[in-house]
Amino acid sequence: MSSKRCVLAAGVALVAACLSFPVAPAAADPAPQAAAATPIPPGVVDALERDLGLTEQQVLTRLANEQRAAAAEATLSSSLGTAFGGAWLTPDASALMVATTDPASVPAIQAQGARPVVVPRTLAQLNDVMSRLDRAPERAKAGAALWYVDVATNSVVILAGRQEAADALANAAGVDRAVVRTGVTAEAPQPYINIIGGLAYYIGSSRCSVGFAVTRGTTPGFVTAGHCGRTGARTTQPTGTFAGSSFPGNDYAWVSAPGNTPTPYVRGSGGANVTVRGSTQASVGASICRSGSTTGWRCGTIQQHNATVRYSQGTVTGLTRTSACAQPGDSGGSFISGNQAQGVTSGGSGNCSTGGTTYHQPVNEILSAYGLTLRTG
Repeated sequence: MSSKRCVLAAGVALVAACLSFPVAPAAADPAPQAAAATPIPPGVVDALERDLGLTEQQVLTRLANEQRAAAAEATLSSSLGTAFGGAWLTPDASALMVATTDPASVPAIQAQGARPVVVPRTLAQLNDVMSRLDRAPERAKAGAALWYVDVATNSVVILAGRQEAADALANAAGVDRAVVRTGVTAEAPQPYINIIGGLAYYIGSSRCSVGFAVTRGTTPGFVTAGHCGRTGARTTQPTGTFAGSSFPGNDYAWVSAPGNTPTPYVRGSGGANVTVRGSTQASVGASICRSGSTTGWRCGTIQQHNATVRYSQGTVTGLTRTSACAQPGDSGGSFISGNQAQGVTSGGSGNCSTGGTTYHQPVNEILSAYGLTLRTG
């Protein structure tokens, strides 16, 4: 196996030049056979074929690659320690790129079947820049649409409707401009909530979507978006009470729903149930699907973790940005990658007619915040 070390500067072009670590083809790796032992729900395969433009075999190969990548990323993020600079999948999910600030760790990364990229900044350093942006004055954040850690370019990105607004946030936060890239976007994120009748669950005359079934001790309930209801708000279909809610800052909540039966299912394509097996976070670049009461089952890929979005109601941090579409009423609904729960729908831009960008609040953070147990099959 040949290898070439390279240093990553801010910019996608240099990232492409760094993709020089060949890996064994998927067919030569025994892992896909192990992955195939877990049945993939037909609805997941059909939706990925539709939304990612793949054949059935390409979907199955991609899912197997993503499963291996998630395991490798979990191992390397721990073993590399403070040198870890993040990880992401190539667009076709055929290879996992792993960034490190320590050239000596290249063999360890290759040993996991991943491609090393030597970078100047650690993921912890990038996250520190994010924290400084999150703590910037509200008046500076008001003009921005979103900001996020972009591991593929080893930078933090700020996007706004006007270039001046993006630059103003970077300047107000006092961050190193060598680390931050600013740009203009047409995105105008808004929470997905729709005050109309429909399925899912209701808060008075408002409608949102159930995320995942959970329990707290012996009490059943479900997680959803925080902007759907404040603590103490009552729900119907199913009947329950918001036992905890956080928005803005976060966008998560859990509804205590005694008397209802929690199940390990997410409503998939065509109404078929997808069984939730766990909540391992998928890698950047992995495929992901979401289920909501307005647009049903829609799929895309994970673009970034740890994105901060500026809604009109305030700033929400720690979101995952995806290319799956959503619309009002889908708020709180499930995001799932393969059979692993990922998060609950927060908001986004665009719609499912013209395409859009959607953000979800990671489910593991919600489970930890409220001491909940995810219902799995």
